[in-house]
Amino acid sequence: MVAANRWWRNLGGSASVLGALLIVVFGLPALDRAVPVSKQAAASATRHEIAGGVSLIPPVGALISKRTRSDAEEGTALFLIGPARYVVAVSRFEGDLPAASTRLRDKIQNMRGYQVTAGETPVMTASGLSGRAGTFTAPGRVGRYAAYLAPGHLIEVTVTGSESDLRMALERVDESMATIAYGGEQK
Repeated sequence: MVAANRWWRNLGGSASVLGALLIVVFGLPALDRAVPVSKQAAASATRHEIAGGVSLIPPVGALISKRTRSDAEEGTALFLIGPARYVVAVSRFEGDLPAASTRLRDKIQNMRGYQVTAGETPVMTASGLSGRAGTFTAPGRVGRYAAYLAPGHLIEVTVTGSESDLRMALERVDESMATIAYGGEQK
């Protein structure tokens, strides 16, 4: 009699564990897919102003993780593309493109463990903003950077992630960087 009661209790406990496991494995992902993504959290094909009249279209599927603005002329946006981080910062700047690029390169190299790895190449956005781009390494990560000039502003772009994360995100990031524009609603 005692053995039979123990057997039924074990069967009931096992069925409860199996039920909870099924809910976690199948129910929660289904619920997650059924809930619409927040309009504030998900980046879309709409243009986002960073600061100072500088805007861009975020990468497809990116999440807007953080936006800061010290005033209307300076600000930063952090987008997450999986584990890869895409940061666009706009600040006041009165200088030429080589000085802008040197400023960003120095900023990167002054971070512990970060090292610029190659020479720079010229880049340009679809709206005609000129820039310079390069690559860097960090502990456990790799990255790319670009510095663009807009009238009275420096646009600093950094993208970091593991090699595989960055490889998967770079095409979307490059498409987004091409949309960086100054002033007005540009496509």
